[in-house]
Amino acid sequence: MSDSENTKGHGQSVPEEDPEQPAQHPSGEQQSQGEPGLTVDDILGTPQSEGVEAADAASSNADDAAPAGDAAAQKLADERLEDLRRLQAEFVNYKNRTAREKEQLRDFVSADMITALLPVIDDIDAGRKVGDITDGPFAAIATKFEETLTRQGLQRLGEVGEVFDPTIHEAVMQQPTDQVEPDHVSLVLRSGFKIGDRVVRAAQVAVAAQP
Repeated sequence: MSDSENTKGHGQSVPEEDPEQPAQHPSGEQQSQGEPGLTVDDILGTPQSEGVEAADAASSNADDAAPAGDAAAQKLADERLEDLRRLQAEFVNYKNRTAREKEQLRDFVSADMITALLPVIDDIDAGRKVGDITDGPFAAIATKFEETLTRQGLQRLGEVGEVFDPTIHEAVMQQPTDQVEPDHVSLVLRSGFKIGDRVVRAAQVAVAAQP
């Protein structure tokens, strides 16, 4: 056996590798020494794959669809805001209407109560005119009674010197006089009353005329 061969295994000879021979690539091809590697230009010049191109196209389509989606969302938000404003206006109107109806109902109830008490008020007025109710416990009770009705919104109608108003005055007679201007109240025969804007009873009056 020569020195250029070595034995391995079952006596088979294995040739020695020549250090001056180029090494073979695992695929069987020899890689030449000094062969240049990939450059930046080679990498940048490589065509993009279909997947990357599809991703770029999808991104571009999404960018184009974004403004349209924002406009639709803004329109929907404006519609919802308008609905809320309309509901708020309706609620305010309902609240105001309810308050007015409540006030009117209170006036009607008070007016009915005052109407039932008008004979009592007329008796108090008559007693004061003749001097029966001037002082004493009954006079104090009558005063408290009238003050309570005033706090409930009762207003007395009919004063001498007022301009005659057919909406609150009932003309019973004409009285020739130079003490009061013509077409003014010269004498109050019976007081009138009103609750709020509702006249419970018109005042019976005499209207001044030229003497």
